[in-house]
Amino acid sequence: MISEEYFYAVALRECSQIGDINFHKLIRTFGSAAETWKRAGKEYKKLEGIGQKTVADIGNEEHLKFAEKELKFCEKNNIRIRLKHRNETPRLLAECPDSPAILYQKGCIDDALPKVSIVGTRNMTTYGRQFIHDFFEATQSSSYVSVSGLALGADKEVHEQSIQHQKPTVAVLAHGFEFLYPSKNKKLSERILQEGGALLTEFGSSRKPDRENFIQRNRVVAGISPSTIVVETGFGGGSVSTATFANDYNREVFALPGKITDVYSQGCNQLIFHNKATAISTLKDLIILLGFNNPQEKTEELFPYSESAIQLTDNQNTIYQFIKQNPQISLDDMVQEIAISSHKILPVILELELLGKVKSFSGRQFIAI
Repeated sequence: MISEEYFYAVALRECSQIGDINFHKLIRTFGSAAETWKRAGKEYKKLEGIGQKTVADIGNEEHLKFAEKELKFCEKNNIRIRLKHRNETPRLLAECPDSPAILYQKGCIDDALPKVSIVGTRNMTTYGRQFIHDFFEATQSSSYVSVSGLALGADKEVHEQSIQHQKPTVAVLAHGFEFLYPSKNKKLSERILQEGGALLTEFGSSRKPDRENFIQRNRVVAGISPSTIVVETGFGGGSVSTATFANDYNREVFALPGKITDVYSQGCNQLIFHNKATAISTLKDLIILLGFNNPQEKTEELFPYSESAIQLTDNQNTIYQFIKQNPQISLDDMVQEIAISSHKILPVILELELLGKVKSFSGRQFIAI
């Protein structure tokens, strides 16, 4: 039996002026959804930035009827309700200031496993499909959960490759559980559950897949993982919004570059150009930056280079060896540790990058390749 706190939380979130942020302001003041429901209408003056208009809908009997129906639906269909204020939201998502107050979950999410969100266009090309396939092949020995949005194209490919490679996958929906959009992915959604994954949504069961819901969905996709990979997207594509949310949450974003003439690479190229994503140059580098270990030996680099002709100078070799021994070392830490003048270190690092020996990523940190 679901406790009354879930009942009042669902009713409270249904109120017209109570979004996720106001929901948490109320909870922090009154301690619980149940207490908020009982007291907010009379004691709203305790709340900074919330007036009578905001709390006017609290206490509406129609919202209690809605909550009762919602809880019965969830119990009947084995849907778990996760409340942020009870610390039930996935840890990284809970850190986001605008994360959902309530999540509805069908299936299992292993919160202990690292997660990686992978998104892209519905109009995926062979280039994008091959990248997703190669990524899952190369990470076969790593344990993680993939996250995507169950759309056609790249999302569908991510979920299917996850299942094929026996990786749990989470599909974040832009609607409630009475629906499945797109309907073509119904069998895929069933397989996700059968193979130990989950369907996740912030929307009540009767909420339809309206256009504005997809942007809201994208913030959950971005917030639940430490890293987001954008495979292919056009200018202004939905995946760009996911990358924007990830940047706002201070998460890593990686984008697959492509030809400037390819429509569905232009969004990725734009993200890279504006320093909103790190360009994926090799799968090996990407896997290391994601913190995954032991990429498969057959992994091929997108832009291979030959090491045989590279001869390093003394300074280059000193810095290269130091970075190799201290992966993800920052420039500031390097300056303190290496007996080379600080103004000389950065030019040498740039030389090493051009030689394909060092890779830089956000925060002015470096790894040896």
